[in-house]
Parts: sequence; C-alpha cells; structure tokens
Amino acid sequence: MLALTVLGGAYLGPHHAAIPVTQRDPAAERAVMHAYGCASCHTIPGVPGARAAVGPPLTHLARRSVLAGLLANNPHNLERWIENPHAILAATDMPDMGVTPTDACNIAAYLYTLH
Repeated sequence: MLALTVLGGAYLGPHHAAIPVTQRDPAAERAVMHAYGCASCHTIPGVPGARAAVGPPLTHLARRSVLAGLLANNPHNLERWIENPHAILAATDMPDMGVTPTDACNIAAYLYTLH
C-alpha cells in the first residue's frame, strides 16, 4: 500500500516517503541512473528511455521482500547491491558500474518510490 506523506495537510507526493529511509531526495536521481547506465539494462518507471529487458524490471521494487534473489529488501542491502554487486554475489550478471556510496543511496531512494 502506498503510504501518503502529509505535511501541513498537503500531499507531497510518493517520493517523500523514501527520504526518511535513505536521507536523500529520490526526485533528483533519474539523471544519476542514466549516468551509470541503469536504463541500459532495466525498465525503471519514471526514467525516460529505461525500457530495457537485459536485467529484471525495477517496477514495484519497494514491494519486494528480496533483492538479487538472496538479500532482505532494506535500504542498506539495496545500497550495497547497487554499489558493488559482485561483493554480494560473485556470479551476478549485474556489472560493477563504480557507483559511489552517495549515488547508491540516492538511487535507492528513488527505487523505493516504486510501489
């Protein structure tokens, strides 16, 4: 269920629900995902041109219980996976794109808006 964030009676939009979880603003991260090539392999709602089918679609990522088939879906694990997937699963097809810890946190913030 999509949690509504209300401040002063105004609905601020679904992306604000991710900010307390990751301390980042996911609305600014679409360009970061393009810079790292995420859109080359994944379908990512809200990211123009991200309709690839090489990797799994990232639709409804916030609803998933598991990441990469083995990690509990939480901000720490998602950030670790984005930053260095081979440290978690050496045989993964997901490439290490050199994502910085800050960018991994920002990308995770956006992905957690995908309910």
